[in-house]
Amino acid sequence: MQHVSSSVPEDGASGEASNNDNALEDNVLHASLREHVRLLGDSLGHTIADDLGPEFVDQIEKIRALAKQGRKDASARAELIDYLRTLPEERMLPVTRAFNQFLNLANLAEQHYRGRFRRVEDYRPGTQPRLDDLLERLTQAGHDGDALIERIASMRIELVMTAHPTEVVRRTLIRKYDAINGCLGELSGSEEHPERLEQLQGRLNELVSQAWHTSEIRAERPTPVDEARWGLAVIEQSLWQAVPTFYRELDQLLLSRAGRRLPLDAAPIRFASWMGGDRDGNPNVTSAVTREVLLLERHRAAESFRRDVEQLRLELSMWKATPELIELAGGPCPEPYRRVLSDLEQRLAATRDKAQMIWEGHGWSGERPTVETREALQAPLEACYHSLMACGLDVIANGALLDTLRRVACFGTTMTRLDIRQESTRHTQVFEELTQYLGLGNYGEWDEAIRRDFLLRELSSPRPLIPSQWPCSDDVREVLDTFAIIGSEYSEALGSYVISMAGQASDVLAVALLMKAVGGRVSLPISPLFETLDDLDRAGHVINDLLAMPTYRSLIDARQEVMIGYSDSAKDAGQLAAAWAQYRAQERLVEVCHEHDVTLTLFHGRGGTVGRGGGPAHAAILSQPPGSVQGSLRVTEQGEMIRFKFGQPRIAVRSMEIYLSAVLEATLLPPIEPKQEWREEMDHLARRAHEVYSGIVREDPAFVPYFRAVTPETALSGLPLGSRPAKRRATGGVETLRAIPWIFAWTQTRLMLPAWLGSDAAFAERSDSAEGMARLREMMNEWPFFGTFLDMLEMLLAKADAEINAYYEERLIDDEKSRALGTSLRERLEGLEQTLLNIRGQRQLLEHAPLIRQAVDVRNPYIDPLHGLQAELLYRSRQLEGDISPDLQRALMVTMAGISAGLRNTG
Repeated sequence: MQHVSSSVPEDGASGEASNNDNALEDNVLHASLREHVRLLGDSLGHTIADDLGPEFVDQIEKIRALAKQGRKDASARAELIDYLRTLPEERMLPVTRAFNQFLNLANLAEQHYRGRFRRVEDYRPGTQPRLDDLLERLTQAGHDGDALIERIASMRIELVMTAHPTEVVRRTLIRKYDAINGCLGELSGSEEHPERLEQLQGRLNELVSQAWHTSEIRAERPTPVDEARWGLAVIEQSLWQAVPTFYRELDQLLLSRAGRRLPLDAAPIRFASWMGGDRDGNPNVTSAVTREVLLLERHRAAESFRRDVEQLRLELSMWKATPELIELAGGPCPEPYRRVLSDLEQRLAATRDKAQMIWEGHGWSGERPTVETREALQAPLEACYHSLMACGLDVIANGALLDTLRRVACFGTTMTRLDIRQESTRHTQVFEELTQYLGLGNYGEWDEAIRRDFLLRELSSPRPLIPSQWPCSDDVREVLDTFAIIGSEYSEALGSYVISMAGQASDVLAVALLMKAVGGRVSLPISPLFETLDDLDRAGHVINDLLAMPTYRSLIDARQEVMIGYSDSAKDAGQLAAAWAQYRAQERLVEVCHEHDVTLTLFHGRGGTVGRGGGPAHAAILSQPPGSVQGSLRVTEQGEMIRFKFGQPRIAVRSMEIYLSAVLEATLLPPIEPKQEWREEMDHLARRAHEVYSGIVREDPAFVPYFRAVTPETALSGLPLGSRPAKRRATGGVETLRAIPWIFAWTQTRLMLPAWLGSDAAFAERSDSAEGMARLREMMNEWPFFGTFLDMLEMLLAKADAEINAYYEERLIDDEKSRALGTSLRERLEGLEQTLLNIRGQRQLLEHAPLIRQAVDVRNPYIDPLHGLQAELLYRSRQLEGDISPDLQRALMVTMAGISAGLRNTG
């Protein structure tokens, strides 16, 4: 599309609109972004014109102009809606595709800009200090260079990639967008080379055309193995380059402050994955799938390292070597490094071939030695490094060889550590059937005390618990097969065993016993996931009970991991009540583990959206309770956020720097303890917010019909986003709906209800009094937890749009009770906006972040037509009971993808 305005995502740092949109100051950075958006928009416009004719492009421009004017004039908005309603049916799909494709290309230009100029997600300008600034502050606070190196080297930050959120962009298109990004990078340096510039512009046009002529919607849902392949592709195509770059830059900082680098085996940031291991509510993830994904990871890691070692073998032709390396090479020879590396290369090739043959169902003779552990991979490379250093060849040692060692420390022999996640009821089912088969009673009917006694007794018993020929059900056999895989794998290939819906100590003991009974030992950290409001309130008590048990303590090596659920707790109780419950749960867990002298690692199950705990990583980590981040942190990176944060090497480097900086700062310069009066205030606010949220979502009989009617929730099942079903159970109401589609549905209609409902009443009542307003402002300014909550709420409200929601309601709802509920919800939303402005002392949202405000504003003319078309398509589909043409079905799916692209979040 031609003559389009540029935009910046919610997590961007800069940008501007066209000259007609009151553009901010013009400088080279802004001009670069604007030029790339113009270039891509023009290319898309020419592509569409070639395909559908210039008249169609004129039609798109008319729709965009009406949408832009409709933001200022109600009559123009009405004209836009009428125009969209009367579009010929054959035009609806290409119109939705045009707006969707432009939004994706605009996102691409912004992402390229952020990567090139080191701009990564944040909310407030100036709140993302660079690592060198933080190190200076820490030095001034009394932490010397050696101490900082030791602290960083001992840190364990694990970023856990998950695939179950709604990543709407197809992998095929992501590859094309990556290629476009590469073209943009080359274009920036080709101005003085006309022939090369012409070639790159031609390639750019070709790639944009490829994207336009590729369907945005998958033909079928990806399998868990497909998802795992995508996760590995992010590592191979971006992180493989980004990790050594990040550590080179970190080493330079440490050399300047302490005169030495990180140790060779240090890896403060590592990666784990749920792709192929997360079976909670996903029947498509089986033990066979997990085994296949583990083989896939080992295969890809072996081949990636084999290529690295092959290149090193070609480069390290030196003859100077230490006696130790010469001995490792098998004796004196002209090129000892090459001999050592040649042997390693052959073993890596054998490791790759072994994984491939087992995958294909063939046997493995075992005649060729393989590389099974991180230590086996690291040892020969370290030997080469130490030899080069001892021979004075420091420049060579600290080049490509050190890069490979950094990759080994980060990725190991499987790229990621695969977590296993399962719902607690599946373990209960195992013991129900087993105890009945053994004539011991029914485990499912026992109370908590009896369950604990049984589990602890069996954990201490040397005799086998499970009969070898036990005729159990297929569901139980599947659970046992999963534990068999755990028992047969090297522990470094696996991460943690996460128990969803954990509520009692017996839920953890049951997993420990199954590991022992099936695998012979407790080999993985067991991480109970506390998700609901009640479970969060009980989390400290459960962990205290566990750590008081000598039998359990003997299994965990004085380390305990606990996962905090953000998605389901917010869906269960509302965002404000959930956030406070999460904070209090962490505080209590820190106290309990300190009392028992156990090291605690908190695992944060955050999503990409505010309603699921999302937000800028730096602010989120620094708003945690003091003492909860002690150099150790696990956090999920979900769906599209993986691509936004780690899909391009330079952005990935900056993202890793943000995580390292935030964890280091939270560890050595923790936030203040909240005052008692702040706690009491939060207790009151959370209680009131929960009452209002539950009263509407769970008790108002009009709510569920309204939700189902006004949102595209019922159509979501037709969008093949991921391998996981949208519901935990096939039947039931909103309570069975997963948090991701719950958020997705409300986001599509711009009401954003899950992230604010309840907060409106709580804040309004307290801000009505001078004393209450003063307390809220004090908390906002002095308490990072509360300040960050309001920041995220303001961001969310800036993306909400009551008028758009009202149009969905007008088109899709006839019931007066539902319409009355919708009116009241919009009144609540508008009231909350005014309340928040009063608390913050502002006249408009994002007043202190005008560039981000503008980012939302300039996107709206491209998103608004998609909302209008989605509502119309939903109306037609429901009128015909879903019997609309395949093109209209696809158009409906594309509107969902386009709105998601425009808002930069999906679930």
